Amino acid sequence: MLKVIVVGGGINGVCTAYHLARTGIKTTLIEKNHLAAMASGWTLGGVRQSGRHLAELPLALAAVDEWESLSDHLRADTGYTRCGNMRLAKSEEEANYIRSMVELQRESGLIIDLIDGQEARRQAPALSKHIVLASLCMSDGFANAVATTKAYAEAACRYGASIIENCTAIKIIEKNSKIIGVETSSGYLDADCVVITAGIHTPYFLKPLGIELPLSIQCVHVAETAPIPQLFQHVFGVAKANCAGRQNHNGQFRYTTGIGPYHGNSEQWTVEDLKPTSECLNNLKYLVSEFIPALRDVEPENIWGGLIDLTPDALPVIDRLDKIDGLVVGAGFSGHGFGIAPSTGRILAALATGKKIKHNIDAFGLDRFSRKQFQKNQKLTLNG
Repeated sequence: MLKVIVVGGGINGVCTAYHLARTGIKTTLIEKNHLAAMASGWTLGGVRQSGRHLAELPLALAAVDEWESLSDHLRADTGYTRCGNMRLAKSEEEANYIRSMVELQRESGLIIDLIDGQEARRQAPALSKHIVLASLCMSDGFANAVATTKAYAEAACRYGASIIENCTAIKIIEKNSKIIGVETSSGYLDADCVVITAGIHTPYFLKPLGIELPLSIQCVHVAETAPIPQLFQHVFGVAKANCAGRQNHNGQFRYTTGIGPYHGNSEQWTVEDLKPTSECLNNLKYLVSEFIPALRDVEPENIWGGLIDLTPDALPVIDRLDKIDGLVVGAGFSGHGFGIAPSTGRILAALATGKKIKHNIDAFGLDRFSRKQFQKNQKLTLNG
């Protein structure tokens, strides 16, 4: 029987383990801390199609089809809410960006509307009077990221998967360019295939195998208020992507910065190290209150930060690598991997077992970074 080890207990890791186990594959997932300890525990939990790169959009469309019934399939409440996503503009330059985005995404099959500032405020009276335009995708929403991760893990275990927390993967072992196992802090585990979904730590496992994954470690800061009266029913984002937020079911309002550089040690950080400084928090409050003024005087009850595995093109690597037989990678989700996890988990499981994949994943191949055309496009992007 095929033996597969999944390294990393975030949403994509447990979703992959679930799809492997339910098809009868002997599956073991190892996680160095606890499930959802990294990005899957820090995210807004957005389940969006709007604003996606066109290469990711088919995965997002397919994932949203699954989200509606996911709680039933997993036999646990994921907290999924299809409430819509507004992307807001408060200048004509920002409005033009949103118009272009909407046009491209409509051409790719997404149902998404453009509404002027007056209509946006009619639907969401808490919005600033300075909003001039918004996109509105009513099939977008959010879910509870930690609850969903745990629900996938429990469902995977019901199908026979073994999930081992507080177990550190030390080294991926290969022989004659073929995967044979994983050395862990709890001992050696043999395997025919290893799926690495270890976020910012993925290059650590690949480099000894002679494989380079270009990631920059970025940081996102998050603030959450105490429960307050209902202000905003949608998830919101902004044209410049420097803040986003939503209101939880219990009334807490959660909002985040955009992705920014991280200057600390990605291997030896603490929860305290990642928290925003008072200056960063004040800047975040100011940004958010520019769009929802009522939040200006609401002090956060909780603040935290998270690290993001950002690729040069902000697209993930979803690939079975030719160099080592039995090595699959799902990493570099660049802060937007949660919502597409139902699709990604299926794809990674299929890559591990050699099954047919219904999506075109050429855009997510690791080898794209070494192609001359990619390097040329990156130069043009940086210069433009």
